[in-house]
Amino acid sequence: MRYSADALRRRPGRTALTALGIGLATALVLVLLSVSAGIQGSSFRLATSSGVDLLGTSANTSLTSSSSFPPLSGAHQLAREIPAADPNVAVASPWLVSDLVFANSSLYAASNQSAGGSSIPAGWQPASASSIGWIPGDNTGLEVPSVIAGSNLPFPGDPYYANGTYNGTRTDDVVLNSALAQLLHVGPNATVWTSPQSPSGPSSVANWFAHATPFRVIGVSGPFWFLPSAALGMFYLSELQQMVGGNTASTDYASLVLIHLLDPTRASQDQVRLEADFPAITFFTLGNVLGAIQHVIDLYRTFGTLVGLIGILVATLFTATVLLMSVEDRSRELALLRAVGYSQAQVGGFVVEEGLLLAFLGLVIGLPLGFLGATLLNDFLERLVVGLPTGFSFVTFNASVLADGVAEVVLIGLVASLVPLVRALRIPVAEELRAA
Repeated sequence: MRYSADALRRRPGRTALTALGIGLATALVLVLLSVSAGIQGSSFRLATSSGVDLLGTSANTSLTSSSSFPPLSGAHQLAREIPAADPNVAVASPWLVSDLVFANSSLYAASNQSAGGSSIPAGWQPASASSIGWIPGDNTGLEVPSVIAGSNLPFPGDPYYANGTYNGTRTDDVVLNSALAQLLHVGPNATVWTSPQSPSGPSSVANWFAHATPFRVIGVSGPFWFLPSAALGMFYLSELQQMVGGNTASTDYASLVLIHLLDPTRASQDQVRLEADFPAITFFTLGNVLGAIQHVIDLYRTFGTLVGLIGILVATLFTATVLLMSVEDRSRELALLRAVGYSQAQVGGFVVEEGLLLAFLGLVIGLPLGFLGATLLNDFLERLVVGLPTGFSFVTFNASVLADGVAEVVLIGLVASLVPLVRALRIPVAEELRAA
């Protein structure tokens, strides 16, 4: 080891550049691995703490290939029928997920000040956001957004639904999450207008308001695990149905049914039982949902692996070139070692040791760089993506990530030593000594 370390000290510039190259490649791989571990860990924590043990969608829906969910009919009835069919179901909560366009009072006032929208300031326009319609009170055991200002939807049922007549009392209340409230610059008791349609331009904004539905903001909620980074409005199920369609007894649309079980360990048996009783619905266990999340993460990891392999390959080639130059520079020394009794294995070991020492120096550089890069990336993404749930992290720098980084460095040192090792073993001892 002393001989190999001395060989590196004799060429400080070359050694430093090589170690820096290995360190940069190591840092790149560590950042990519930490992002994969962070997103996977955070997503799994959110899913497992959500209280959702089964997820019901329209039949033949795939979690990995569907960007939206076909409508489920009879949503309000499903909230009663599913628990009645399976005594292990604590609650079956139908949710309608849709995209709406929101606008605030400032834009409403500006649109009425002049014809043709000329009084609307540049850049002012309704904002697109996600929306959820549900039945408050039918979410026992499910993690729902916590209200941080104002109040939640006040009635535990769905007043406008009125047992399928849709002639009940409308509340025209909405809870916005903090991301959407900030986007619209509104808080509790403000009025917002919403519609499934977008205006084509400033001249059509006044007409858009004429056909939009006004809602009173009764509360602002924190981030939501279900749509963690989205600007989000939360309505009574029937009132959202009225805006997007499906508010009739024959349709009564929802997108999903979230099911919380009394005994979650029986989720697979409940899945089979409910699919037999409700053939129009496909039920997924939490394991199925996590598998779909893992599928998406694996796609990212594959891309990250390819990028990391390119970095490793470049670092390995660079290190191999430097080691080969070192062997050529010390060919007479190595021949002399052989002449005084060192075996081929011992001389070859010096070359491998030199490669591993270079890799270790690269690791010393790469670990802090990787940790710093991952931390800065996480801070940037947290500022870029609004509405993230508490505890969500884009990166995780754990023991598994560190172990993979160390394994990568060892691999670089060993692979980079192969060609120089062969060259060192083939040095013609007699010729080198005569040339000396």
